Amino acid sequence: MSAPASRTVRIGSSNGLHARPAKLFAQAAKDAGIPVTISKGSGGAVNAASILSVISLGAENGDYVTLTADGANAEEVLDALTELLTTDHDA
Repeated sequence: MSAPASRTVRIGSSNGLHARPAKLFAQAAKDAGIPVTISKGSGGAVNAASILSVISLGAENGDYVTLTADGANAEEVLDALTELLTTDHDA
């Protein structure tokens, strides 16, 4: 069994991970079908598929978050989630 894949990305939405970008991200994480977590700074990792958990991070534009995915297609899942996080959904 391989180790979980991890990636640190910068939040691209100009208003941070608020309702709409958080919803898009959490839905994509849920649809991935493998466990995905997201954390900010020294805070604990939360379930990326939970919109409330994602919003509770308080991630603002320019903040760095760390994603971790564990499963057969973890790298592909992280590619898709990274694209969601780095895109400005408020533009």
